[in-house]
Amino acid sequence: MRTSLETERAVYATQEVVRPGSGWRTLLYKEVLRFWKVGFQTVAAPVVTAILYMLIFGHVLEGRAQVYDQVRYTAFLMPGLVMMSVLQNAFANSSSSLIQSKIMGNLVFLLLTPLSHRAWFVAYVGSSTVRGLVVGAGVMAATWWYARPDVMMPVWALVFAAMGAALLGALGVIAGLWAEKFDQMAAFQNFLIMPMTFLSGVFYSIHSLPAFWQQVSHLNPFFYMIDGFRYGFFGVSDVSPWLSLSVVGTALLLVSALALHLLKTGYKIRH
Repeated sequence: MRTSLETERAVYATQEVVRPGSGWRTLLYKEVLRFWKVGFQTVAAPVVTAILYMLIFGHVLEGRAQVYDQVRYTAFLMPGLVMMSVLQNAFANSSSSLIQSKIMGNLVFLLLTPLSHRAWFVAYVGSSTVRGLVVGAGVMAATWWYARPDVMMPVWALVFAAMGAALLGALGVIAGLWAEKFDQMAAFQNFLIMPMTFLSGVFYSIHSLPAFWQQVSHLNPFFYMIDGFRYGFFGVSDVSPWLSLSVVGTALLLVSALALHLLKTGYKIRH
């Protein structure tokens, strides 16, 4: 039988393990380390893909497509490629982590921990934001020599990059919880994420589209992320940056609330 002193020590040790505010850091570190250990695939490969886009589209359309006054097409293109890389990789990080853990069966070990649903959310979305921003910085560094755009309002660019990465990280959590196999995850990415990204103005200004498709573009939240990010470079945008900020902020709150609700109820992870 334990003495009272031993019992007090055991309780104290347990309280140290489950101390509020400590668990999410460990999970966040684990998720960041997960993608960093395979950085050639998760960071270098997207940078190479963006370079190829820049070389091909820049070579073909430079001098033939004029979007903003006194802004070369390659300079216009670079922020779009950076933001596209940020969004796609932020989504891929949280969604792939959850679906892999579910299929391999090691998600149960997280369920045994005293982590709250908020800790899960912060760790998965936080690591997705880190990956998205790291890849975006890599794309910017690799394509800067070719495009050389000015950055007139860096704070605006950073805010939209961070909010966009967090939004797609939260959307990746929802997709990872919903999907039960890799085919479903691929369908989610190929039929939702990719079309919304490519039709958001990465390679063009929506003012070059017919009136009907301009209205359709205004329904795409990805458009506001990329347009707001591009505003940070040139101080020019297709719509008001404040409108873009409000749309992205609202979408981030709604998607985050849904992701938190699914994590709290244990949607498809507690059976």
